[in-house]
Amino acid sequence: METATARQFDLTDDQREVRAMVRDFAAQRIAPNAAEWDRGHVFDRSLYAELADLGLMGVCVPAEYGGAGMDFLSYVLAVEELSRADAGVGVTMAVHTSASTLPILHWGTDEQKAEWVPPLARGERIGAFALTESGSGSDAGAMRARAIEQGDGSFRITGTKQWITNGGHAGSFVTFARTEDGTDDARGVSCFLVRGDAPGLSVGRVEEKLGLNSSNTVDMVYDDVAVAPADLLGERAKGFRIAMQTLDGGRITIAAQALGIAQAAFDLAASYATERTTFGKPIGAHQGIAFKLSEMSTEIEAARALTYRAAARKMAGEAHTVEGAQAKLFASGVARRVTGEAIQVLGGYGYSKEFPAERYYRDAKITEIYEGTSEIQKLVIARKLLGLDVR
Repeated sequence: METATARQFDLTDDQREVRAMVRDFAAQRIAPNAAEWDRGHVFDRSLYAELADLGLMGVCVPAEYGGAGMDFLSYVLAVEELSRADAGVGVTMAVHTSASTLPILHWGTDEQKAEWVPPLARGERIGAFALTESGSGSDAGAMRARAIEQGDGSFRITGTKQWITNGGHAGSFVTFARTEDGTDDARGVSCFLVRGDAPGLSVGRVEEKLGLNSSNTVDMVYDDVAVAPADLLGERAKGFRIAMQTLDGGRITIAAQALGIAQAAFDLAASYATERTTFGKPIGAHQGIAFKLSEMSTEIEAARALTYRAAARKMAGEAHTVEGAQAKLFASGVARRVTGEAIQVLGGYGYSKEFPAERYYRDAKITEIYEGTSEIQKLVIARKLLGLDVR
């Protein structure tokens, strides 16, 4: 059934086709395997080759660079539908696209775009974004990784990055490191493109997580990793701006991920409420359950409206820092609340691994944390609205 939000944003025929295609593929290929991948912590590399064959690893990458040439909202719709089946798959694609491919398209030279983007868009490489460190999460500018310039203009990077999604399978890393002596904040950070097979780059700890077990999250160790002068992305010492603007767009896709999780949880709860009977009628006919489902549905539609609005602004080239932060803040909270209520509707079955409600609940929580915690989103929104932004 077409939602009111879809009509409000008047999706194009192409956008509707992308949504339908991803929904069908996810239902057939991903959803039946999601529980097994979650239990076994399985990252199915072959899946991303299949997504690439559908054009989804480069859905909003121009055709000249090997992509499908669709718009940003089409990409958001794809992330939502993938996350509805398995949020780990959704975040793998989201980081690959928003945090790894799109920054190269936006800030890269013609040579960098031609070299780095096509393998990502074709799914030959998976991309990763290496910003966070153990002592610099919300305060990303406090990173300690260093990139020391050599006499020939190249750099050598040393340091450790933490919570790197896709890191164990990535063929390229958008990497941030400090290049300027005498700085300990965002002003001395530069951005580099680093190949996954670069000597000195290795996987450290593989993270054991609450959820998203079908995605890969690791520490990455940079041990004197050589980077050519041509692989500096953007201007030297201007890397923090790249990181923050990348996160502005990435937050919209995390909102889409949260939206997909919430929708899956609602669908499960609504279906169960029509089938399970107590006191001679479906539990959905009891006011306590009916009110829950009404509130869940309303919050999901509100989150969808915020998410699509933010995507539309980005697609139009308009400022979207506040809109992206608002979408992520609200949608992630909705995902947590709706998945919790889904468990309540299912009762004991919701607490059992026999049903996916508990997986949705575990997967939802991280959307309030990564790409900026909910507390950071509130700061971003307030500072922009009050004209006090200090980034």
